[in-house]
Amino acid sequence: MKNLLKEKRKALNLTQKQVAERIGIAESAYQRYENNICVPNVYLAIKIANALETSVENLYGS
Repeated sequence: MKNLLKEKRKALNLTQKQVAERIGIAESAYQRYENNICVPNVYLAIKIANALETSVENLYGS
């Protein structure tokens, strides 16, 4: 699965910590998603997409 979290975050000039704070998780947890170590559940994927001002499909498209 393609992961565009880092690209979208950088385009918005946000740090990993800022995104994590926006979605209410630890920075280390967000880092695991951004580095493709873990895949967020649907609820969290929606929160991440909203924080990055995009859709889930744009973040995790094939």
